[in-house]
Amino acid sequence: MFDHIVQLSIQSGGLIPLMGVLLLVTIAVIVERLVFYRRALRSGSAMEHDLQLVDYQNVEKLQQLADHYEGSLQRSIISSALASRGQDADTMERHIDEAIMWQMPKIDRNVWVLDSSVTLAPLMGLLGTIIGMVHAFDILGEGGVAGAAAQMVTGGIAEALVATGVGLLIAILAVAFLNYFNKRGRLALHQMEQLKVMVINRLHGGGSAHHGVPVREAHAGKVTDIGVARRA
Repeated sequence: MFDHIVQLSIQSGGLIPLMGVLLLVTIAVIVERLVFYRRALRSGSAMEHDLQLVDYQNVEKLQQLADHYEGSLQRSIISSALASRGQDADTMERHIDEAIMWQMPKIDRNVWVLDSSVTLAPLMGLLGTIIGMVHAFDILGEGGVAGAAAQMVTGGIAEALVATGVGLLIAILAVAFLNYFNKRGRLALHQMEQLKVMVINRLHGGGSAHHGVPVREAHAGKVTDIGVARRA
């Protein structure tokens, strides 16, 4: 097995080992991003739920939320809002937008590796195949096309095509997760925008209709009597 891998590496001009390294890097990025988005989106959903239960103008509860979600991607939204709570809503929104922009590199981190793998892996595979076929056809000039020489030519071509197959495999893996992570990134940004609006509303909105009542329930018409909701 090892000898066969060495032979394939020689046939591809040494590109097969490089493609193996590229595959390992791609898998490492995929695992890291899967863990990151899972944690980020989960904490964002939990923060959305907790914010719905915060009374309007309740700065103490918002500070408790900020402390509770220390280290999360969305924590800076509440922190920026609290730091600028003496400003008007437009100024607060700009400060929160700045905080979100500072988090953008974390959302897009290392995704460029997958984008590069999508393009680079097939090209490396194609180059390896061309090098392998050149080596295979060199045999024609040495021993003609009959007998063992013909068998070596066809075998060399088959081995050379392995490089193309490996490159396509890496590209397929990378493009699938690249599209998935792009969707996860858009969802994370949408989640942060929603949290921004919720925080601003709680610091600048009257909110008399939703005190202590989850906003989704109030908007869905589940709470029709505010007095009853408060007593509950």
